[in-house]
Amino acid sequence: MSIYVDADACPVKAEVEKVGTRHKVQMFIVSNGGLRPSQNPLVETVIVPEGPDVADQWIADRAGPGDVVITGDIPLAARCVASGALVLKHNGEPLTEANIGNVLATRDLMADLRAADPFRQGGGKSFSRADRSRFLDALERALRTAATHRPGA
Repeated sequence: MSIYVDADACPVKAEVEKVGTRHKVQMFIVSNGGLRPSQNPLVETVIVPEGPDVADQWIADRAGPGDVVITGDIPLAARCVASGALVLKHNGEPLTEANIGNVLATRDLMADLRAADPFRQGGGKSFSRADRSRFLDALERALRTAATHRPGA
């Protein structure tokens, strides 16, 4: 069991490290650079080459059943769900086989709306203390679930 973090613009890296350490789980913090490596022996900082979706590809190639993936990237989440990994958004929302299709469709619809109206940009709500708390709770649940569903368990 491992935790993979799509670390570019991830607001919960410290929380992942805290919970992952408590569960003694190997963590991979994957980015294009600019992150300070952790001194934690359970955390491996992976710096991938510059380029579109290189970090996503690295995670998708490795994540599978029994792993947990933290990402806000919906196409990456869909690939990881398809490979059997448990996926959480930064606010703790689980992305599963049951909801990933709707989440992808909504993402695509919003992208089309933004493209059609140049004045409809950004505007998402800020990351709150409640989001952080929901994330911590969701990560605890995901790690417990992953431990019981990993291959060979």
